[in-house]
Amino acid sequence: MDTKNPSAPLRAQSRLARKNHPDGRPFAGVTHDHVRHTENFTVVGNDLVQHPELSGLAIGLACYIQSVRPGTAVDIKSLAARFPEGPTRIAAALNELEAHGYLIRSRERTATGRIVTRTVSCNRPGHRTAARDTAPRRPARRRTDPEEAAPRKRLLPAVPQPSCTAPALLQAAVDVLTGLRRRDPRLLLSATDAEHLAPGVAAWLEREVTPTAVRHALTANLPDEPLIRPAALLAHRLTAQLPPPPPFRPPATPAPGPRQPLQTCDGCDRAFRAPEPGRCRDCRSEMLPGGRLA
Repeated sequence: MDTKNPSAPLRAQSRLARKNHPDGRPFAGVTHDHVRHTENFTVVGNDLVQHPELSGLAIGLACYIQSVRPGTAVDIKSLAARFPEGPTRIAAALNELEAHGYLIRSRERTATGRIVTRTVSCNRPGHRTAARDTAPRRPARRRTDPEEAAPRKRLLPAVPQPSCTAPALLQAAVDVLTGLRRRDPRLLLSATDAEHLAPGVAAWLEREVTPTAVRHALTANLPDEPLIRPAALLAHRLTAQLPPPPPFRPPATPAPGPRQPLQTCDGCDRAFRAPEPGRCRDCRSEMLPGGRLA
């Protein structure tokens, strides 16, 4: 009666995972049923989606911003219209992303004077700084010649050349170029640029184009944005819009003078034209010095 059953286990045995759960799945927590994406997907790092300091809204907004195309509006107003969260919560989430380096926002002025906000999304904050710090630094280039010239700026395009390089013609061309700044301040030229462009304007003036017409051709329909190289633009217009030479006009024949009246020769009675009566040319050639006949 007091004999113990020798076949009874001494202690409770733990469950074996492989015996009770043949597929090896855990008792609790998430399981993954994933399919490999081949299109329409975005790669997001675990350092973002598992960030210990970011809120869920900030992580969700970061994933959305990294998935959209460049140029998509991601300001507070646009995101509030896209998601159910209000502007206040979205603004706070964007501030979180900016504080941890996932967003870089800066205000810039466009060419028209408008202030816009530029947003840069970083999927790995600090990667540019790390790459710059680890990149090997090349030694600074040392100039051996102390009189070595600085890099020359780009040369201006060639301009038409006149057939006559008279100083008066070139000076008139320079006057046309220096007057362009009165029509558009962006066409303020240096003395070197004016000297380069003067032969091209002289070629126009040589083709009977008035200075006013040359100014109009060079200043009409200019672009609205700032002119980076105004002299290059003028050189292109002088070459591309060069008018043809004027048509050839033969010199005018001088008008004949008034016809003289007919006279009768006193020696041979021959008629000839002369302003006064007298002898004809043949009779005058036969006369000896002193008015006597030969």
